Amino acid sequence: MTTTTLSSSAAAVTGYAGINGLRMYYETHGDGRPLVLLHGAYMSVDAMQPLLARLAEGRGVIALESQGHGRTADIDRPITYEQMADDAAALMKSLGIHQADVLGYSMGGGTALQLAIRHPERVRRLVVASATFRTDGMYPELVTMIGQMTADSFAGSPLEAEYRRLSPHPERFPELVEKLKTLDTTPQDWPADDIRGVRAPTLVISSDADVVRPEHSVEMFRLLGGGPSADFMGVRNVELAILPGTSHMGVIERVDLLMALVPEFLDREMTPPAAQP
Repeated sequence: MTTTTLSSSAAAVTGYAGINGLRMYYETHGDGRPLVLLHGAYMSVDAMQPLLARLAEGRGVIALESQGHGRTADIDRPITYEQMADDAAALMKSLGIHQADVLGYSMGGGTALQLAIRHPERVRRLVVASATFRTDGMYPELVTMIGQMTADSFAGSPLEAEYRRLSPHPERFPELVEKLKTLDTTPQDWPADDIRGVRAPTLVISSDADVVRPEHSVEMFRLLGGGPSADFMGVRNVELAILPGTSHMGVIERVDLLMALVPEFLDREMTPPAAQP
């Protein structure tokens, strides 16, 4: 099978693509096998730059900004994981990338998981970092806190400052907060069979002080087929990493640790998993 690669360039290529009603901003960095990088809520490509730069040393990275984030203006529709996954798949198609590795963090991790569910042909390997597939995957106190947030909760924060610096409509930050509150407080209950059906080899990452309960990450890992010893029971196509001494925001900041885990997982030879009954 022919693998799509990105052409070499001395500098990042930036652009906009007309995607499902969006004018979606994206950047491409590096050279080689493509990797789609999906940011978290209230974030942008810029916020992912430390990890992006390191990943681009060995592959071609496509970093996009999802609906209402960074330089991608919001439009009149809800923000949902399913729609963001469809948008990412459409961007890949517009760039002529049939299949890529996909790494998503937090909101981007949920998007990455939906991309593998809804567009399995697009995903070669999957890295899901600090994401859930059910609401109870988060600590209940966090869900309650999110429901009480307003735009004023972000006053003076780096997240608000980044939005106002990059957004085509900096005055619309309160609208983004309301849409993301709805995203996080609407009951999330993705069928276990959808998770079991993911065929791409997957690395699940969270931390011991995450907003995601470690038990939930273990459950996701097992639904994906992880658990049996590779020493005695075949190939190891699903992996789990719980980062020690790390907060939710800290996960994406542990670049050296992520670089010790992610490239090895993406580049290792693997046998495609057998279809599950």
